[in-house]
Amino acid sequence: MRIECDACAHQGTDQCRDCVVTFILEAEGGAVVVDAQEARALRKLGEAGLVPLLQLAPKPPDDPDEEAAG
Repeated sequence: MRIECDACAHQGTDQCRDCVVTFILEAEGGAVVVDAQEARALRKLGEAGLVPLLQLAPKPPDDPDEEAAG
């Protein structure tokens, strides 16, 4: 699993500031790559309140019709 902050709809919001990726990176932008076992461990830690939960929500794709009209 590759988690890229630049591809997340929550980037720069309260959800972003309370996301485990922001917690890990402690910096703007970037990406975190975790395998399935690590993702499960992070989820369990988040559910236990030890780290923030993953708040990733993929951004919707750009609308090519809007770009052509603009």
